[in-house]
Amino acid sequence: MRLGVLDVGSNTVHLLVVDAHRGAHPTPMSSDKSVLRLAEQIDASGELSRAGADRLVRAVTDARDAAAEHGCEELMAFATSAVREARNCGEVLARVRAETGVELRVLSGEDEARYTFLAARRWLGWSAGQLLVVDIGGGSLELATGIDEDPDVALSVPFGAGRLTRTRLRKDPPSQREVAALRDWLDAQLVPVARRLRRAGAPDRAVATSKTFRTLARLTGAAPSSAGPRVRRVLTDAGLRQLIAFISRMSAADLAELEGVSASRAHQLVAGALVAEATMRALSLAELEICPWALREGVILRRLDHTNGTGETASVRSTGTADFTGSAGFAGAAGTGAAPAGGQETEPGRGGAAGDPNCVTGRTGGHGARWER
Repeated sequence: MRLGVLDVGSNTVHLLVVDAHRGAHPTPMSSDKSVLRLAEQIDASGELSRAGADRLVRAVTDARDAAAEHGCEELMAFATSAVREARNCGEVLARVRAETGVELRVLSGEDEARYTFLAARRWLGWSAGQLLVVDIGGGSLELATGIDEDPDVALSVPFGAGRLTRTRLRKDPPSQREVAALRDWLDAQLVPVARRLRRAGAPDRAVATSKTFRTLARLTGAAPSSAGPRVRRVLTDAGLRQLIAFISRMSAADLAELEGVSASRAHQLVAGALVAEATMRALSLAELEICPWALREGVILRRLDHTNGTGETASVRSTGTADFTGSAGFAGAAGTGAAPAGGQETEPGRGGAAGDPNCVTGRTGGHGARWER
């Protein structure tokens, strides 16, 4: 069964194509990315700009066509914080659906944490025991912990690397005063988050996912991606502190020259590093192991769980988490499955088209980029 999963994030639009069936390891067949920086297309009124929506429609069209070319039987498309928080979320979703045929689901922050946790659990297995998973995105920070496949605690807070770069690190390179102020602010903000996670029990294993963590680990000496996904990689608190002292004095252009740092994310690397450092400090973690599976893999794995082994959707019990079990064949749309459940940092019905079940907006009040294969 060939599946496509389209991830519309704050910074990039990423199409992952895999061959997989229930009980099997998903095998990546292709990975296509386009840099949109949608979060930077939110205007002063809190809406995604017309230009941003135009670029999104073109990016989704390209991804739909690429999925068809790769022979995908289904395309599961979802969006995270940038679209979720746009006041015109519903209008944007309706336009994407009308012009591309793709139904773009909006995940709540809590759903992001749950899908990512599922992916890490499957990668590490039951021997990981009480598992803690941390993921830094462009708009939000997700954390989850638990002993099973569904976490006991799943949290999403608006401490994404891109968001904090735009709002708190305005200079390039950031001033030492900005860096110190962000450190202090993060420490204070993470106190209640850490308290909730600790109530669930001390982790036997703590892992991190996302491009930000992979980049930080690489810059502190972890193996390059060419070594393969099964090489153990870790990020230590001591290594991270030393790295921050170095990169916080560099411009985004200079950071982009470092091995493992992509030009599209270089500008938000310092903020991401500070979030990682503050999170490790708040949770008293000396190191984080890097897990290669994350949100996209979690969406794929949950979809496969809901098949009967022949590609048909099986009858399932709802867990309250947004899912894609309504997907039935590749027709450019994701089907008519359940709408996203509200997460900690979201509330349904604000902004966008009234009654749109796929729109969950936040509390916060040219596509034309080359596809990389």
